[in-house]
Amino acid sequence: MALIPPALAPISNSIDNIFPDKYLVRLQEILIRSGMYVKASDLLTLICGAGLLLGIIVLIAFMIMGVNPVIGFIIGLIAPAALIFGWIFFMMEKRVDAIEQGTPDFLRQISSLLRSGVGVETAMEDISKHGKGPLNDELKRAVIEIKIGSTFEDALLGMSERLKSKTLDRTFRMIIEGRRVGGSLADVIETVAEDLRAILALQRERKANVMMSVMFLLIAAIVAAPFALGMIMSYSAFIGSLGKPNPLIGAAATGATGYILIHSVIAGLLMGIVLYGSAKKGVKFSLALAPVAYGIFYVIQTLGPSILGIS
Repeated sequence: MALIPPALAPISNSIDNIFPDKYLVRLQEILIRSGMYVKASDLLTLICGAGLLLGIIVLIAFMIMGVNPVIGFIIGLIAPAALIFGWIFFMMEKRVDAIEQGTPDFLRQISSLLRSGVGVETAMEDISKHGKGPLNDELKRAVIEIKIGSTFEDALLGMSERLKSKTLDRTFRMIIEGRRVGGSLADVIETVAEDLRAILALQRERKANVMMSVMFLLIAAIVAAPFALGMIMSYSAFIGSLGKPNPLIGAAATGATGYILIHSVIAGLLMGIVLYGSAKKGVKFSLALAPVAYGIFYVIQTLGPSILGIS
């Protein structure tokens, strides 16, 4: 799928030559996990072009408003990358969740086909030919891997490894172990499907129960703290304009900025712990919260006096 016009193809080819292959391959895998079937170098070309264009626009806007244009250029330069990668991580989590939710039904279908006398590899191929969605895409890839020489076990484990899903990894390992020890594979798969369905139901219930805590962390990170500190800095600037400058105003601004960023990072990690039981999964929340919180703080600090009519 082409993401950029042909005129920008030389830049994309240059990125292919400049960036180490291992980083491009890693980014390509992330794009596939998120359901975006585009070249990694094309995406980087789009990010660079959008960043430069938006940086120039924001730079001009800041010059008109009398604000430091360098800050505007930096904000415009990194904003497209932050938005695009934030969207990619959101789509990646959404896609993995959709695959996990559809796996119990897929396993039930496999079990039914096995009871009718069909082999497990043939059953996977038959199911992959019908339906749409991310799970069907992953099944087609697993079937292709089996046809070119991979074993059934490697294909299943490869799917869970690509998706970085502990739930699917546990499920597929149980199926592989049940196949290894013998017995009725259809019964094993059906039991695993019911077990997975119960686990997913518990996860949904847990998310519903902790959503209020997540909303509190979100509001505190991107509304309460940035707004309060931004208004304090605006008031300090107003007092300074009356001839009573605060010698600590510069240090206070630096301290407030540091607090906003640290508070946002910690809030994001806590959101990951509350929602998923893992601080690592909260990193994506931290990466999204930190620039948003600082942006709100900067806007309030800069425009607060004029909004309140004290400039």
